[in-house]
Amino acid sequence: MSGYFITGTDTDSGKTFITLALMQALQQQGKRVNAYKPVAAGTERFAGQSLNPDAWLMLQGNSTVKDYAMINPVLFDEFVAPHLAARQHNRRIDIDGLVKNYQSIAAQSDVVLVEGAGGWLVPLDEKHDIADLARRLQLPVILVVGIRLGCINHARLTLQAIRHTGIELIGWVGSVVDEDMQFLAGNIDTLKSMLNLPCLGIVPFMQKPDVNAAAALLALDLL
Repeated sequence: MSGYFITGTDTDSGKTFITLALMQALQQQGKRVNAYKPVAAGTERFAGQSLNPDAWLMLQGNSTVKDYAMINPVLFDEFVAPHLAARQHNRRIDIDGLVKNYQSIAAQSDVVLVEGAGGWLVPLDEKHDIADLARRLQLPVILVVGIRLGCINHARLTLQAIRHTGIELIGWVGSVVDEDMQFLAGNIDTLKSMLNLPCLGIVPFMQKPDVNAAAALLALDLL
């Protein structure tokens, strides 16, 4: 069994779309791949229930784990930072429990893709953040860079923060989230040069997201 922790440069950087594309590409290699969204904030109605839209998409693509509560054990209705939602509902996010849940999913998988919430340093409570969860899971990290104005700074800062934790960062994926971004090619070239890290692929802006098309653009041989 192997796994990867997927983090992003910010909220709405394309983490879920890239996670789904990675899942698709790995499944095409014959692997049992399951995604895990330990903490999610924000719900919509699916199958008569209030569920997180990102986790719902992951559930549909999972190879073997089809229990929503298993792949998204901590869910808040509000689209806010998890620690604020937890405080609002007088709940505590149990990192030990999240790790145990991961282990249960891992037992049914060849690869587990764990997607964080927001960016790398999003708080889970007064003392812990997403980075602490990733450290506990001890999985190599894939960074999703949401390519838009400011992405170079955001990517470099996130890269430094990840490396500061001592966790292995194995590559990055560019996700173009601004279809009108100026100097797009120049920004991508700068990212490739300054991050000094394997680029696993650049996924262009898609008016209608196509997971299969995105999966075909990913270089899994670099993992």
